[in-house]
Parts: sequence; C-alpha cells; structure tokens
Amino acid sequence: MAKFEEGQVIDGKVTGIQPYGAFVALDEEVQGLVHISEVTHGYVKDINEHLTVGDEVKVKILNIDEQKGKYSLSIRATQDAPQQQPKQRKQKPQQQQQNHQVQSQDDAPAGFNTLKDKLDEWIDQSKERENTYRK
Repeated sequence: MAKFEEGQVIDGKVTGIQPYGAFVALDEEVQGLVHISEVTHGYVKDINEHLTVGDEVKVKILNIDEQKGKYSLSIRATQDAPQQQPKQRKQKPQQQQQNHQVQSQDDAPAGFNTLKDKLDEWIDQSKERENTYRK
C-alpha cells in the first residue's frame, strides 16, 4: 500500500519554494516538504540561495503522516556533515595569564569580600535591626 517509507532516500524534484521550506515531488502523486532547517548543514537565511524550482535533489524521508498525507523530507540528511574546524580561541599572552592567577583569601584585594566574610557582618546587621524594631 505505501510506496515510500521513513528513512528512505529518494530522488525528487523541487516544485515550489516558500520562505519556510521547499516542496519536493517524490513521484507524480506524492509531494513532501523540506523545512528550511533541513536544506543544508548550517544556517540558511534565504532558501532561494540554495534551491530553485526544477532542481533535482536527493532527499531522505524523515516522517510520514499518512492521515494528513504529509511527508517531511531532508536534503541535509543525505549529505555528509562538513568537518568543523575547532574554534580558534584568542590566547592571552603568557604575561597576562600569569597576572590573572586566583588570589587566596588572605591576599584578596581591598573592597572584595568573600560571602563567608560578609555573612557574619550581615547577621550582625540583621540582629541590630531586630533590636531596633522591638523597642
């Protein structure tokens, strides 16, 4: 009964393009949608930069909703993912890295207190306020 199956890779022809995706005919009777996110690896801002009506494309069937007669397709799933180059982090010069070492609590700069140090101070302030309001 069903001539197409989920996971199947098939050749199709682009029959229409919308901002959200492209319609692809799998045969004379069946048409599916390639969502814009499934056109290619990476971000697609304008689908028209990647596809035009009449293009022959290889698609993978991601999902079939037989009740609604909808086929979700992917071109991206038929392509090898591009090799990602590790992102180059800007390295700080050695001198700067050495200057930014973590300081211990004993030699913490003035104006910066750890929560442990401030906690006692906050408790004292809270007790003072309590005593003021009780009077």
